Amino acid sequence: MLKKPQVLTPNSKIAIVSLSSGTLGESFATHQLQLGIKRLKEMQLQPVFMPNALKGIQYLADHPQARADDLKTAFADPEIKGIVCAIGGDDTYRLLPYLLEDETFVHNVHSHPKLFTGFSDTTINHLMFYQLGMQSFYGPNFLNDLAELDQEMLPYTKHTFMNYFRNEATTSITSSAIWYEEREDFSSAAVGMHRKQHMEQKGYEVLRGSGQITGRLLGGCLDSLYDILSGTRYPDEKEVTEKYHLFPSLNEWQDKIMFIETSEEKPNPELYRKMLLALDAEGIFSAISAILVGKPQAEAFYDEYKQILLEITDSYQLPILTNVNFGHAYPRTALPYGGETQVDFDRKAITLLEPMFA
Repeated sequence: MLKKPQVLTPNSKIAIVSLSSGTLGESFATHQLQLGIKRLKEMQLQPVFMPNALKGIQYLADHPQARADDLKTAFADPEIKGIVCAIGGDDTYRLLPYLLEDETFVHNVHSHPKLFTGFSDTTINHLMFYQLGMQSFYGPNFLNDLAELDQEMLPYTKHTFMNYFRNEATTSITSSAIWYEEREDFSSAAVGMHRKQHMEQKGYEVLRGSGQITGRLLGGCLDSLYDILSGTRYPDEKEVTEKYHLFPSLNEWQDKIMFIETSEEKPNPELYRKMLLALDAEGIFSAISAILVGKPQAEAFYDEYKQILLEITDSYQLPILTNVNFGHAYPRTALPYGGETQVDFDRKAITLLEPMFA
Protein backbone atom coordinates (compact mmCIF):
# COMPACT_ATOMS: atom_id res chain seq x y z
CA MET A 1 0.00 0.00 0.00
CA LEU A 2 1.31 3.41 -0.93
CA LYS A 3 1.33 6.20 1.64
CA LYS A 4 -1.24 8.84 0.76
CA PRO A 5 -0.83 12.60 1.02
CA GLN A 6 -3.18 14.90 2.90
CA VAL A 7 -6.14 16.46 1.12
CA LEU A 8 -5.72 20.14 0.19
CA THR A 9 -7.47 22.76 2.31
CA PRO A 10 -8.09 26.48 1.70
CA ASN A 11 -4.90 28.55 2.08
CA SER A 12 -2.67 25.53 1.45
CA LYS A 13 0.73 26.47 0.06
CA ILE A 14 1.40 24.85 -3.31
CA ALA A 15 4.92 24.48 -4.69
CA ILE A 16 5.41 24.95 -8.43
CA VAL A 17 8.35 22.95 -9.80
CA SER A 18 9.91 22.73 -13.26
CA LEU A 19 11.26 19.16 -13.24
CA SER A 20 11.28 18.74 -17.02
CA SER A 21 11.28 21.70 -19.40
CA GLY A 22 11.93 25.23 -18.14
CA THR A 23 9.21 26.76 -20.35
CA LEU A 24 7.43 28.44 -17.44
CA GLY A 25 10.38 30.75 -16.84
CA GLU A 26 10.53 32.14 -20.37
CA SER A 27 9.30 35.65 -21.13
CA PHE A 28 6.98 34.30 -23.84
CA ALA A 29 5.09 32.41 -21.11
CA THR A 30 4.61 35.36 -18.73
CA HIS A 31 0.89 35.68 -19.50
CA GLN A 32 0.43 31.96 -18.77
CA LEU A 33 2.37 32.29 -15.53
CA GLN A 34 0.01 35.07 -14.41
CA LEU A 35 -3.08 33.10 -15.42
CA GLY A 36 -1.95 30.05 -13.47
CA ILE A 37 -1.26 32.14 -10.38
CA LYS A 38 -4.69 33.75 -10.69
CA ARG A 39 -6.45 30.38 -10.96
CA LEU A 40 -4.65 28.93 -7.94
CA LYS A 41 -5.55 32.00 -5.89
CA GLU A 42 -9.18 31.71 -7.00
CA MET A 43 -9.12 28.23 -5.45
CA GLN A 44 -7.77 29.84 -2.25
CA LEU A 45 -4.37 28.23 -2.74
CA GLN A 46 -1.06 30.03 -2.22
CA PRO A 47 1.37 29.35 -5.10
CA VAL A 48 5.03 29.24 -4.09
CA PHE A 49 7.58 29.06 -6.90
CA MET A 50 10.60 27.00 -6.00
CA PRO A 51 13.96 28.81 -6.39
CA ASN A 52 14.83 27.39 -9.83
CA ALA A 53 11.36 26.91 -11.28
CA LEU A 54 11.44 30.10 -13.36
CA LYS A 55 15.06 30.00 -14.56
CA GLY A 56 14.13 29.12 -18.13
CA ILE A 57 14.66 26.38 -20.68
CA GLN A 58 18.44 26.57 -21.19
CA TYR A 59 19.42 26.90 -17.53
CA LEU A 60 17.26 23.97 -16.42
CA ALA A 61 18.39 21.84 -19.36
CA ASP A 62 21.99 22.46 -18.27
CA HIS A 63 21.32 22.03 -14.53
CA PRO A 64 19.26 18.93 -13.69
CA GLN A 65 20.55 19.23 -10.11
CA ALA A 66 18.76 22.59 -9.80
CA ARG A 67 15.50 20.94 -10.82
CA ALA A 68 16.05 18.18 -8.28
CA ASP A 69 16.90 20.73 -5.59
CA ASP A 70 13.48 22.35 -6.08
CA LEU A 71 11.70 19.07 -5.40
CA LYS A 72 13.84 18.53 -2.32
CA THR A 73 13.03 22.04 -1.11
CA ALA A 74 9.30 21.43 -1.55
CA PHE A 75 9.43 18.20 0.45
CA ALA A 76 11.57 19.75 3.17
CA ASP A 77 9.15 22.63 3.78
CA PRO A 78 6.39 21.58 6.22
CA GLU A 79 4.18 24.46 5.04
CA ILE A 80 4.07 23.12 1.45
CA LYS A 81 0.98 20.88 1.16
CA GLY A 82 1.03 20.10 -2.57
CA ILE A 83 3.36 20.13 -5.57
CA VAL A 84 2.28 21.00 -9.11
CA CYS A 85 4.57 20.33 -12.07
CA ALA A 86 4.98 23.20 -14.51
CA ILE A 87 4.94 21.05 -17.67
CA GLY A 88 6.45 17.88 -19.11
CA GLY A 89 9.55 17.52 -21.27
CA ASP A 90 11.78 14.56 -22.04
CA ASP A 91 14.82 14.33 -19.74
CA THR A 92 13.47 14.08 -16.19
CA TYR A 93 15.43 10.85 -15.72
CA ARG A 94 18.51 13.06 -15.20
CA LEU A 95 17.14 14.05 -11.75
CA LEU A 96 17.18 10.50 -10.39
CA PRO A 97 20.74 10.40 -9.00
CA TYR A 98 20.28 13.70 -7.14
CA LEU A 99 17.01 12.53 -5.61
CA LEU A 100 17.34 8.82 -4.92
CA GLU A 101 20.86 9.13 -3.49
CA ASP A 102 19.76 11.86 -1.08
CA GLU A 103 18.77 10.19 2.20
CA THR A 104 17.07 13.33 3.51
CA PHE A 105 14.82 13.57 0.46
CA VAL A 106 13.92 9.89 0.64
CA HIS A 107 13.17 10.27 4.36
CA ASN A 108 10.98 13.33 3.71
CA VAL A 109 8.96 11.51 1.05
CA HIS A 110 8.41 8.59 3.44
CA SER A 111 7.58 10.76 6.43
CA HIS A 112 5.69 13.62 4.81
CA PRO A 113 3.89 12.49 1.63
CA LYS A 114 2.50 15.44 -0.36
CA LEU A 115 0.08 15.81 -3.20
CA PHE A 116 2.10 15.62 -6.44
CA THR A 117 0.39 16.15 -9.81
CA GLY A 118 1.55 16.20 -13.43
CA PHE A 119 1.66 14.04 -16.56
CA SER A 120 3.77 13.25 -19.65
CA ASP A 121 7.51 13.06 -18.83
CA THR A 122 6.44 13.46 -15.21
CA THR A 123 5.83 9.69 -15.53
CA ILE A 124 9.49 9.42 -14.43
CA ASN A 125 8.77 11.25 -11.16
CA HIS A 126 5.62 9.20 -10.59
CA LEU A 127 7.52 5.93 -10.98
CA MET A 128 10.15 7.24 -8.56
CA PHE A 129 7.49 8.08 -5.97
CA TYR A 130 5.86 4.70 -6.57
CA GLN A 131 9.20 3.06 -5.79
CA LEU A 132 9.48 5.22 -2.64
CA GLY A 133 6.00 4.17 -1.53
CA MET A 134 4.11 7.45 -2.03
CA GLN A 135 0.91 7.81 -4.02
CA SER A 136 1.02 10.54 -6.67
CA PHE A 137 -1.46 11.69 -9.30
CA TYR A 138 -1.19 11.39 -13.07
CA GLY A 139 -3.17 14.56 -13.55
CA PRO A 140 -3.24 18.29 -14.33
CA ASN A 141 -0.15 20.50 -14.43
CA PHE A 142 0.43 24.25 -14.29
CA LEU A 143 0.96 25.31 -17.92
CA ASN A 144 -1.44 22.93 -19.65
CA ASP A 145 -4.28 23.22 -17.17
CA LEU A 146 -4.10 25.97 -14.56
CA ALA A 147 -2.79 28.38 -17.21
CA GLU A 148 -5.46 27.45 -19.78
CA LEU A 149 -5.84 30.51 -22.03
CA ASP A 150 -9.63 30.26 -22.19
CA GLN A 151 -11.69 32.52 -19.92
CA GLU A 152 -11.63 29.78 -17.29
CA MET A 153 -10.07 26.38 -16.75
CA LEU A 154 -11.70 23.68 -18.86
CA PRO A 155 -14.66 22.67 -16.63
CA TYR A 156 -13.91 18.93 -16.56
CA THR A 157 -10.24 19.58 -15.72
CA LYS A 158 -11.20 22.10 -13.05
CA HIS A 159 -13.50 19.50 -11.48
CA THR A 160 -10.52 17.13 -11.51
CA PHE A 161 -8.36 19.69 -9.70
CA MET A 162 -11.09 20.41 -7.17
CA ASN A 163 -11.06 16.69 -6.29
CA TYR A 164 -7.74 17.45 -4.60
CA PHE A 165 -9.87 19.27 -1.97
CA ARG A 166 -12.25 16.33 -1.54
CA ASN A 167 -11.71 12.97 0.04
CA GLU A 168 -14.73 10.90 -0.86
CA ALA A 169 -14.93 7.20 0.00
CA THR A 170 -15.21 6.44 -3.73
CA THR A 171 -14.79 8.58 -6.85
CA SER A 172 -16.41 7.98 -10.22
CA ILE A 173 -14.26 8.89 -13.23
CA THR A 174 -16.72 9.73 -15.97
CA SER A 175 -16.22 10.37 -19.67
CA SER A 176 -16.15 14.07 -20.60
CA ALA A 177 -19.07 15.16 -22.79
CA ILE A 178 -16.69 17.47 -24.71
CA TRP A 179 -13.14 17.10 -25.99
CA TYR A 180 -10.87 19.90 -27.13
CA GLU A 181 -8.15 20.30 -29.71
CA GLU A 182 -4.68 21.47 -28.74
CA ARG A 183 -4.05 25.14 -29.44
CA GLU A 184 -1.79 26.38 -32.21
CA ASP A 185 -1.43 29.86 -30.69
CA PHE A 186 -0.21 30.17 -27.10
CA SER A 187 0.67 33.86 -27.35
CA SER A 188 -0.83 36.59 -25.18
CA ALA A 189 -3.13 37.39 -28.12
CA ALA A 190 -4.88 34.06 -27.48
CA VAL A 191 -5.83 34.89 -23.88
CA GLY A 192 -9.61 34.59 -23.51
CA MET A 193 -9.98 32.69 -26.80
CA HIS A 194 -12.03 29.49 -26.62
CA ARG A 195 -10.43 26.21 -27.59
CA LYS A 196 -11.86 24.40 -30.60
CA GLN A 197 -14.19 21.81 -29.08
CA HIS A 198 -16.16 18.74 -30.16
CA MET A 199 -19.00 16.78 -28.62
CA GLU A 200 -17.74 13.37 -27.50
CA GLN A 201 -19.32 10.88 -29.89
CA LYS A 202 -17.77 7.67 -28.56
CA GLY A 203 -17.42 7.93 -24.79
CA TYR A 204 -15.54 5.06 -23.18
CA GLU A 205 -15.05 2.24 -25.66
CA VAL A 206 -14.68 -1.41 -24.72
CA LEU A 207 -12.17 -3.07 -27.03
CA ARG A 208 -12.36 -6.36 -25.22
CA GLY A 209 -13.77 -7.65 -21.96
CA SER A 210 -16.94 -7.88 -19.89
CA GLY A 211 -17.95 -7.84 -16.25
CA GLN A 212 -15.93 -6.07 -13.58
CA ILE A 213 -12.17 -5.98 -13.03
CA THR A 214 -10.69 -4.63 -9.80
CA GLY A 215 -7.03 -3.77 -9.38
CA ARG A 216 -4.54 -1.04 -8.50
CA LEU A 217 -3.46 1.56 -11.04
CA LEU A 218 0.04 1.69 -12.54
CA GLY A 219 1.24 3.22 -15.80
CA GLY A 220 1.92 6.57 -17.45
CA CYS A 221 2.87 8.06 -20.79
CA LEU A 222 3.64 5.25 -23.23
CA ASP A 223 6.38 7.32 -24.89
CA SER A 224 8.11 7.77 -21.52
CA LEU A 225 7.83 4.09 -20.64
CA TYR A 226 9.31 3.20 -24.03
CA ASP A 227 12.17 5.69 -23.58
CA ILE A 228 13.05 3.96 -20.29
CA LEU A 229 13.05 0.51 -21.87
CA SER A 230 14.64 1.33 -25.22
CA GLY A 231 17.07 4.17 -24.53
CA THR A 232 16.32 5.54 -27.99
CA ARG A 233 15.83 9.19 -26.95
CA TYR A 234 18.94 9.69 -24.80
CA PRO A 235 21.89 7.26 -24.90
CA ASP A 236 22.23 7.08 -21.10
CA GLU A 237 18.55 6.96 -20.13
CA LYS A 238 18.23 3.17 -20.12
CA GLU A 239 21.41 2.83 -18.05
CA VAL A 240 20.36 5.46 -15.51
CA THR A 241 16.81 4.17 -15.07
CA GLU A 242 18.05 0.57 -14.75
CA LYS A 243 20.57 1.61 -12.10
CA TYR A 244 17.76 3.06 -9.99
CA HIS A 245 15.28 0.28 -10.81
CA LEU A 246 12.78 2.86 -12.05
CA PHE A 247 10.67 0.60 -14.23
CA PRO A 248 8.47 -1.52 -11.94
CA SER A 249 9.40 -5.19 -11.68
CA LEU A 250 7.16 -7.83 -13.19
CA ASN A 251 6.03 -8.68 -9.68
CA GLU A 252 4.89 -5.07 -9.23
CA TRP A 253 2.80 -5.27 -12.40
CA GLN A 254 1.00 -8.42 -11.22
CA ASP A 255 -2.80 -7.93 -11.32
CA LYS A 256 -2.45 -4.17 -11.87
CA ILE A 257 -4.76 -2.15 -14.09
CA MET A 258 -2.30 -0.55 -16.47
CA PHE A 259 -3.01 2.92 -17.82
CA ILE A 260 -1.21 4.18 -20.92
CA GLU A 261 -1.54 7.16 -23.25
CA THR A 262 0.44 8.79 -26.06
CA SER A 263 2.22 12.14 -26.09
CA GLU A 264 1.66 15.30 -28.11
CA GLU A 265 4.25 13.92 -30.55
CA LYS A 266 1.42 11.67 -31.80
CA PRO A 267 3.58 8.58 -32.46
CA ASN A 268 2.79 6.99 -35.81
CA PRO A 269 1.24 3.49 -35.84
CA GLU A 270 4.59 1.82 -36.55
CA LEU A 271 6.16 3.43 -33.48
CA TYR A 272 3.03 2.72 -31.41
CA ARG A 273 3.40 -0.97 -32.26
CA LYS A 274 7.09 -0.86 -31.33
CA MET A 275 6.28 0.76 -27.98
CA LEU A 276 3.67 -1.87 -27.12
CA LEU A 277 6.00 -4.68 -28.19
CA ALA A 278 8.61 -3.31 -25.78
CA LEU A 279 6.09 -3.69 -22.94
CA ASP A 280 5.22 -7.17 -24.19
CA ALA A 281 8.89 -8.15 -24.20
CA GLU A 282 9.02 -7.24 -20.49
CA GLY A 283 6.15 -9.65 -19.81
CA ILE A 284 3.81 -6.87 -18.72
CA PHE A 285 0.75 -8.08 -20.63
CA SER A 286 1.00 -11.52 -19.05
CA ALA A 287 0.96 -9.95 -15.58
CA ILE A 288 -1.66 -7.18 -15.62
CA SER A 289 -5.41 -7.67 -15.33
CA ALA A 290 -6.70 -4.91 -17.66
CA ILE A 291 -5.67 -1.80 -19.62
CA LEU A 292 -7.07 1.74 -19.57
CA VAL A 293 -6.10 3.77 -22.63
CA GLY A 294 -6.08 7.56 -22.72
CA LYS A 295 -7.73 9.43 -25.56
CA PRO A 296 -5.03 10.36 -28.10
CA GLN A 297 -4.53 14.10 -28.51
CA ALA A 298 -6.81 15.35 -31.32
CA GLU A 299 -7.84 11.67 -31.77
CA ALA A 300 -4.64 11.08 -33.77
CA PHE A 301 -4.43 7.52 -35.14
CA TYR A 302 -7.45 6.62 -33.02
CA ASP A 303 -8.57 3.56 -34.98
CA GLU A 304 -5.05 2.43 -35.84
CA TYR A 305 -4.02 2.44 -32.20
CA LYS A 306 -7.06 0.36 -31.25
CA GLN A 307 -6.33 -2.26 -33.88
CA ILE A 308 -2.65 -2.55 -32.94
CA LEU A 309 -3.48 -2.84 -29.24
CA LEU A 310 -5.98 -5.62 -29.93
CA GLU A 311 -3.46 -7.51 -32.07
CA ILE A 312 -0.58 -7.34 -29.59
CA THR A 313 -2.71 -8.32 -26.58
CA ASP A 314 -4.70 -10.96 -28.44
CA SER A 315 -2.95 -13.99 -26.92
CA TYR A 316 -3.58 -12.60 -23.42
CA GLN A 317 -7.22 -11.64 -24.10
CA LEU A 318 -6.74 -8.63 -21.84
CA PRO A 319 -9.81 -6.51 -21.08
CA ILE A 320 -9.28 -3.02 -22.56
CA LEU A 321 -11.21 0.21 -22.04
CA THR A 322 -10.14 3.09 -24.26
CA ASN A 323 -10.87 6.78 -24.94
CA VAL A 324 -10.43 7.70 -21.26
CA ASN A 325 -9.77 11.38 -20.39
CA PHE A 326 -6.25 11.28 -18.99
CA GLY A 327 -2.90 12.31 -20.38
CA HIS A 328 -2.26 14.58 -23.34
CA ALA A 329 -5.81 14.99 -24.64
CA TYR A 330 -8.04 17.77 -23.28
CA PRO A 331 -9.74 17.80 -20.80
CA ARG A 332 -8.09 15.51 -18.25
CA THR A 333 -8.81 13.60 -15.09
CA ALA A 334 -6.30 12.46 -12.44
CA LEU A 335 -5.38 8.84 -11.83
CA PRO A 336 -3.85 7.97 -8.43
CA TYR A 337 -0.92 5.59 -8.65
CA GLY A 338 -1.71 2.47 -6.66
CA GLY A 339 -5.34 3.49 -6.18
CA GLU A 340 -7.72 0.51 -6.00
CA THR A 341 -10.00 0.85 -8.99
CA GLN A 342 -12.93 -1.02 -10.48
CA VAL A 343 -13.51 -1.03 -14.23
CA ASP A 344 -17.02 -2.14 -15.18
CA PHE A 345 -16.84 -3.22 -18.82
CA ASP A 346 -20.58 -3.76 -19.11
CA ARG A 347 -21.49 -0.28 -17.85
CA LYS A 348 -18.34 1.36 -19.26
CA ALA A 349 -17.59 2.84 -15.84
CA ILE A 350 -14.43 3.55 -13.82
CA THR A 351 -14.62 3.92 -10.04
CA LEU A 352 -11.86 4.59 -7.52
CA LEU A 353 -12.84 2.31 -4.66
CA GLU A 354 -10.92 4.08 -1.90
CA PRO A 355 -10.29 7.65 -0.72
CA MET A 356 -7.61 9.48 -2.69
CA PHE A 357 -6.02 10.97 0.44
CA ALA A 358 -4.96 9.93 3.92
